[in-house]
Amino acid sequence: MKSVPFGSTTAPAVIAGMMRISDKDDVQISELYRTARDAGIDFFDHADIYGGAMHACEQRFGDALTLSPSERAEITLQTKCGIVPAEGMFDFSYEHIVAQVEGSLRALGTDYLDVLLLHRPDALVEPDEVARAFDALESSGKVRAFGVSNHTPRQIDLLRTAVEQPLIANQVQLSITHAPIITQPIAMNMLGEEQSIVRDGGGIVEYCRINGITLQAWSPFQAGFFSGVFLGNPDYPDLNAVIDRLAAQYGVTPIGIATAWITRHPANMQVVLGTTTPQRVADAAAGADIVLTRAEWYELFRAAGHLLP
Repeated sequence: MKSVPFGSTTAPAVIAGMMRISDKDDVQISELYRTARDAGIDFFDHADIYGGAMHACEQRFGDALTLSPSERAEITLQTKCGIVPAEGMFDFSYEHIVAQVEGSLRALGTDYLDVLLLHRPDALVEPDEVARAFDALESSGKVRAFGVSNHTPRQIDLLRTAVEQPLIANQVQLSITHAPIITQPIAMNMLGEEQSIVRDGGGIVEYCRINGITLQAWSPFQAGFFSGVFLGNPDYPDLNAVIDRLAAQYGVTPIGIATAWITRHPANMQVVLGTTTPQRVADAAAGADIVLTRAEWYELFRAAGHLLP
């Protein structure tokens, strides 16, 4: 498994996302976990809200695996907090962040989180509150590293006015077909072109590369915002024709090519898988080590319908 820079260390280019395991039994979760480990994935992504009830998926993961201290030390556990579905709001207050981490630790059955991300931007954020929470969690040994999710460059800069810990990750939506963070700069300043509209606060990919922040791509196979996958989708005949041809050429499945398109980018992104099918995890992981040529990467870009001026 290809490794990418991650803070002061490295991490696998593919992450196993645990968003959909709430209805899986212990055997299914164990098989999913073991398949990921066998494929070189030792990084598992959670969020407190996953599963339809607070900490539901974290609890299933912890209960199903009951990892020994030595095995726990072999993996990276990342979770997110800040969304409060029951009240229809976001909350980056000191009290909420600390309370959610405590809940995540209990659910996962661990003494520490390797990474904590702030899930979606809180419009009422007070950077000093976030800094106080991060300081308390770091000093107590409960969280070892911090980051954000779905944040713009300026939202990150605002947090950094008070937060002293490096923000080492930003988890954002990205796939071949849902790629405004990549496609917009290519069409910059083209009046009247939809693709030229800035939707990420301006240059999030470049900002993260400059500041040593690892981008984590969620929904890497979704056509749009939870609108279904593009793989095998008749609405994307040209794209799937190219994907199928490259899959045959490289000896992988189409999901491997969709993974390779993201991991080929020099920003050294991580792909966050959402599947609970072990074979798809293995197939996606196989794509991380494929280095598409520049011509192949751009062919996929064009086949997805993006403008190349």
